[in-house]
Amino acid sequence: MNWTENLKNKISNNTAIIGIVGLGYVGLPLATAFCSKYKVIGYNKTEEKTEQLRCGKSYIEDVKDEEINLDMLNPTTDHRELAKCDFIIITVPTPLREDKSPDLSYVNHAGEEVGEILQEGQFVILKSTTYPGTTEEFLTPVLEEKSGLKAGIHFGVGYSPERVDPGNKEFCIENTPNVVGGLTPEFTEICALLFEGITGDVIQVKDCKTAEAVKMIENIYRNVNIALANELALIFEKMEIDIWEALEAARTKPFGFTPFYPGPGVGGHCIPLDPYYLSYRAKHFGIIPRFIETAGEINDFMPIHTVNLVRKGLSRAGKKLRGSHILVLGISYKANISDTRESPAVNVIEELAENGARITVYDPYAESIKTRLGTYHSENSFETHISQVDCIVILADHDKFKKNQQIIDALKKNVVVVDTKNVLNLKESDEPFYVKI
Repeated sequence: MNWTENLKNKISNNTAIIGIVGLGYVGLPLATAFCSKYKVIGYNKTEEKTEQLRCGKSYIEDVKDEEINLDMLNPTTDHRELAKCDFIIITVPTPLREDKSPDLSYVNHAGEEVGEILQEGQFVILKSTTYPGTTEEFLTPVLEEKSGLKAGIHFGVGYSPERVDPGNKEFCIENTPNVVGGLTPEFTEICALLFEGITGDVIQVKDCKTAEAVKMIENIYRNVNIALANELALIFEKMEIDIWEALEAARTKPFGFTPFYPGPGVGGHCIPLDPYYLSYRAKHFGIIPRFIETAGEINDFMPIHTVNLVRKGLSRAGKKLRGSHILVLGISYKANISDTRESPAVNVIEELAENGARITVYDPYAESIKTRLGTYHSENSFETHISQVDCIVILADHDKFKKNQQIIDALKKNVVVVDTKNVLNLKESDEPFYVKI
């Protein structure tokens, strides 16, 4: 029996051992999902988080403590434990450098560590979001060089894009379709067999780069449509048209329209980063992705526009930005979660502070947010600060803020409210100190 048939047999009789490299927002939910059928070795560099898992405690909102099955999950900080695995799935971050070029250092380091222990008959799957070609042209050579083995002959390689949406109560790994692509058609088939029964429907595509392209399409689609909503908001503001009212009317069309909404910028690990990954790669093929890059520029401008709206509101109140006390409500990047990765709140806070404003922040989920000017910690409550500030800036549409009467009452006391998410759903014409995107 050759090693590929051996892997298929281990999948079919649930004896395969799965290794997960990186136990963050993607890796930990994936590990708990695989624990329903297989033994899992979860490798993470952080001793503190690994110890939490050993005690049955989750540090990810989407994974409950009771889902940590220590009979099936072995958390470790020793990458040599991965030598026991049949499949090794890499779920490390893929951030951007300062110049917005891809930073594949985490993938490279993970590849080196896996390569050190890689043996004939193992199968490596990359799940980190990246540009088409990374698995075959970047990760595979690292694995081969470190191991001395040859991909396709001695070990398998595949790619499967992550589709985790933090805070989503409806769709999780178990009911979300999963895309797989391998270096060879047989490797694609093996990937599909592995994920069957773990994720939702499994969709097989031609190869790794096609699977990588799927993730690019999904997030660039969202990025450019959010950028369109933001640009329309900027245009309609000048025309004194409420973009939110117009969008709500537009969404009543039962076909041919999907609503996207404006805001203070885009956040999370995917939407602000992925377009630049594809843009970088496209230029290697002589293509200037103007549409994609323009969308990124529009979304990157929105934190600055938010600060301009603060100036506009304060001017109505006869105040200036410098010296004003600003209460920022919402520092996570989306509603009802604690995740602050790439949150537009970072740029808004930095710009406000650099223009002389005094900043207080509150978020019912996120404890703090790091900026170039230091770390801002969330207050225990925001209600006691309302009467002490000159302006409230709402950056996240947490349920706690929606139509909040205390915030609405603050408008009557000449406190400026800048609502970037339309959570109060008021009309500017009715409230002179109310400003919204």
